[in-house]
Amino acid sequence: MLVTNPFATFTTPAGRDTLANTLSARYDVDVEHTTHRGHAGELGARAAAQGYDAVVVHGGDGTVNEVVNGILGAPDRPDPADPAALPALGVIPGGSANVFARALGIDRDPIVATAQLIELLDAGSRRPISLGHTLNRWFLFNAGMGMDAIVVRRMEAKRRKGKRATAQRYFFTTISSFFSSAVTPPVFSVQVPDHEPIDGVRFGFVSNTGPWTYFGARPIETNPGTDFDHGLGVFAATSVGVLRNIVLGSKLLTGSDDPRAAHLFRDDDVEWVRFCGTEPADVQMDGDYLGKHTDLEFGCRRHVLHVAAAAAAAPPA
Repeated sequence: MLVTNPFATFTTPAGRDTLANTLSARYDVDVEHTTHRGHAGELGARAAAQGYDAVVVHGGDGTVNEVVNGILGAPDRPDPADPAALPALGVIPGGSANVFARALGIDRDPIVATAQLIELLDAGSRRPISLGHTLNRWFLFNAGMGMDAIVVRRMEAKRRKGKRATAQRYFFTTISSFFSSAVTPPVFSVQVPDHEPIDGVRFGFVSNTGPWTYFGARPIETNPGTDFDHGLGVFAATSVGVLRNIVLGSKLLTGSDDPRAAHLFRDDDVEWVRFCGTEPADVQMDGDYLGKHTDLEFGCRRHVLHVAAAAAAAPPA
């Protein structure tokens, strides 16, 4: 099954037709275009129920997230399926950031990515990966509470006005959010195994892999030691002060392999995380705004999804 999102930032009718024709020349392909929010999840569930070998998604991270949640069903389902019996997931980037695809080593260019995917499908390359979950939904690469979710909310408002979600627009929205006196994220606490609670947190991320996101071609690594084969990464800051976070942001932009700051708690491999506050705070998952919540519990399920991707590189000796 090929699932395409005609509303994704960087997809075009000609590009979608070329992709469908290219894949159809080699495989039996059912092409489905999403028409409404949640439709991609419905298609993923149908693909799993009907025994498709693979589901290829051409769209942004939000569309991929929906398809994955449809394929797997809710994390608390009583009868989880064997990942090997489910469709393998392939991704052709079509959004603005495409964090998940790029974390798997998929090229940003849809033409190059299509050639990669065909080679992987022909070779039967299926790589098992772990996923995070919260609010009874799976997330692919990250979820967050506080400032990053505020930025996502403000970006979604701009997109509803017809503005494209470019890297530059994300950057300036982030900077303006930190500088704005009207943006005051509530404080919350962060709990992780074998550690005292971190109180007074103003924004926090939980990552399932790295990078956290991309600024154009540049990866932003909040948790450099987090990957698809281990536990969750947590990155929690107790200040939204501009100077403090400019210094921290510069470390992230320059690719530090161990970003640290006095106001930052970071761990790259934990089994669970809990965010708990007294006031509702903005929440995002894989770049989609999920509203406001006071309490979030994050878990990780190992090797729950098979993806059409090359095997992970071996760690350095």
